[in-house]
Amino acid sequence: MPKSNIHPTWYPEAKVFCDGQVIFTIGSTVPEIYIDVWSGNHPFYTGSQTIIDSEGRVDRFMKKYGLSSETEKTS
Repeated sequence: MPKSNIHPTWYPEAKVFCDGQVIFTIGSTVPEIYIDVWSGNHPFYTGSQTIIDSEGRVDRFMKKYGLSSETEKTS
């Protein structure tokens, strides 16, 4: 049994908001949580992340250490 008057109030159904919409509920010590990024809109999890190699750094690294990609090996 926890001691009385020393623990914060527990909200078992705290709402998590992103862009003004309720995303999910979770247990928390605050009734509402506002977030900017979550797995539903983050590029890594949505599959819209792209790797930009505008200066050819990957190719330079591969040449410097004598490595080749799989596409070069099959050619």
